[in-house]
Amino acid sequence: MGTNMESIIEIKDLHRTFGDIRAVDGLTFDIQPGEVFGLLGPNGAGKTTTVRLLNGILPPSSGTVRVFGLNPSERGEQVRKKTGVLTEASSLYERLSARENLEFYGTLAEISEESLGSRVQEMLEFFELETRAGDKVETYSKGMKQRLALARALLHQPPLLFLDEPTSGLDPEAAQQVNTLIESLSHKGQTIVMCTHNLIEAERLCDRVAVMNKGHALALGSLSDLSRKLWPAIWVDVKFWEAPSTLQLEAVKKFPGAKQVEAGTDSLSVRLESKESIPAFVHHLVGSGASILSINPRAHSLEDIYFAIQNGRKMSNELEIHTRHRIEGLQGGTPE
Repeated sequence: MGTNMESIIEIKDLHRTFGDIRAVDGLTFDIQPGEVFGLLGPNGAGKTTTVRLLNGILPPSSGTVRVFGLNPSERGEQVRKKTGVLTEASSLYERLSARENLEFYGTLAEISEESLGSRVQEMLEFFELETRAGDKVETYSKGMKQRLALARALLHQPPLLFLDEPTSGLDPEAAQQVNTLIESLSHKGQTIVMCTHNLIEAERLCDRVAVMNKGHALALGSLSDLSRKLWPAIWVDVKFWEAPSTLQLEAVKKFPGAKQVEAGTDSLSVRLESKESIPAFVHHLVGSGASILSINPRAHSLEDIYFAIQNGRKMSNELEIHTRHRIEGLQGGTPE
């Protein structure tokens, strides 16, 4: 992820209403160059509406939006020249072939005639569509259409990608290929905004996530930040070469940061007050003469974090995090 660089996306107190429905309600965040940023949430959370606002497809009801320093609602065409968008609906021309679709979109994106043909061929080959390049898209499977839609989004090599469920409909091999591509693009400095329900993919790919519900950002941060915010204490599992003596177990219980101890025959689990307590705890164990085989801090998955936040778990005040509303206080439905 890029550091010490000007934000590519800046959102401040962004609202978008449809009548009485608040589709986006007070979003505030920045996205940096090279960052993979995840928008997570159930249907109706406001993820797609946010993407439309960022691309200038919809104007905001209030608040400010800047993409590449531009206001998308006023200079949407300029913004969209620098973005690639994969929507949940492929929006392909079914009666055209794959090659014709890419050539058409490449022309709209103002790719030069000299490079358009080779660029189209490169995308067809990468997504393994070259043998069906001349067939009409209406004959394609869902997975093939998804690959072609991805090829279209990447065709003009945009510095900012919006991907809505990028691996939807793909078999495991194709999904792995797309995820590897996303990682590669990020390492090359391309910024990616992902709307996804796949928490395993989001955990692997995203530098930071915004957990949304009904237009609100319930939480914003990296996996480690959110984990520490939700669970400041951390469980550590210890395995011994030889079973610890009674005196050694008593020494563990007397460690100042130990909040809870569960002992087995040749192992124990200790709940420490924070991750920062682990080095001192290890030193304490070694000092007691324990023969340590392994020490493993337990990690929380993004799935753990997501459902804890959506279920209204309270967060500590140790880290700055965008948490504007608890889930119990949210009322009314919003469009996606």
